[in-house]
Amino acid sequence: MGNTWITRAQTIADIGAIRDINLAAFPTPAEADLVDALRADPTAWIEGLSVIAADEADRPVGHALLTRCHIDTAQALCLAPCAVHPEQQRTGAGTAAISAALAAARSLGEHHVVVLGHPAYYPRFGFTRGSDHGIRLTIDVPDDALMALSLDADHPLPGGTVHYRAPYRAADLRFPSDLHE
Repeated sequence: MGNTWITRAQTIADIGAIRDINLAAFPTPAEADLVDALRADPTAWIEGLSVIAADEADRPVGHALLTRCHIDTAQALCLAPCAVHPEQQRTGAGTAAISAALAAARSLGEHHVVVLGHPAYYPRFGFTRGSDHGIRLTIDVPDDALMALSLDADHPLPGGTVHYRAPYRAADLRFPSDLHE
């Protein structure tokens, strides 16, 4: 569609808009509630890694969130939730938000990111099948849905089990059926 999106770290003023985006993009409030719970968890939240894509009037339309997790004992980030308001899906807003979030993580010196998502979507950012690196979950998901990315060639992906923070374990999330791009 050729839209140019403004990407930036969320501000306090964006919190309501981020919740609205997640409520509109998903069939239940689970993802919106998860974002709020992660924001309140100092062991998960990393300032600057909640990124919005905004239109030319600076109205947030997309959101990508990276929070702390571990692959066994190695620090990593989890990419999720990612959401775009339904009226702006498939316009590049999601791609812009995710790309900006990954760039912000790189600039903070982070090395590894995992995502549980659509295997046709996330490889555009460099994600590959987690099992190819010995990365696994404690829950049963399609093998190609768990993907991982090294943000730094000097730090290859570690193998092991992904350990999410408490808000993820408490969330009632279902594997999504569409892209929200």
